[in-house]
Amino acid sequence: MKAMGTCVPTDWPHQQWRWALPWAMLLLLLGSQLLVTHCQSSQEKRDSDDRKVMESYFPATVEYALHIFNMQSKDVNAYRLVRILNSWKEQAETMMVFSMELELRRTRCGKFDEDIDNCPFEESSELNNVRHIYFPQTLICFFTVDTEPWRTTFHLLNETCTEGFQ
Repeated sequence: MKAMGTCVPTDWPHQQWRWALPWAMLLLLLGSQLLVTHCQSSQEKRDSDDRKVMESYFPATVEYALHIFNMQSKDVNAYRLVRILNSWKEQAETMMVFSMELELRRTRCGKFDEDIDNCPFEESSELNNVRHIYFPQTLICFFTVDTEPWRTTFHLLNETCTEGFQ
């Protein structure tokens, strides 16, 4: 077919697709890379936001869990935090929920004493009470606490403790 004095090859549409196919493939590959990059930066932002939340609100939640543990304990002595073994923010719609695994150790102070945070740890692993009730010196405890820290409200959802080893 001739148009305005030019000669168009009969296989023109076929050659056009051969040239376009590599470009289309390149766009498909680059498009998926752009999507992956976008998802990674969104995930990085969520991780950064979670870190900020943990830094801001987690310490008060640990303090609450330890306070409730001491209040509910039958031991007259207080337990104090040795270290945080693991912690994370749970996915929750309406509340902020933290889970944590804490290593606690029995102190020489009573649980109603003023400055438990600076109380020395108990050194003896003998019977700890005149009624011969054994209280372990070290505990590993798992807590889940929901909180609205901006209202300073906390609720203990789960507490599980096992005797730890030094």
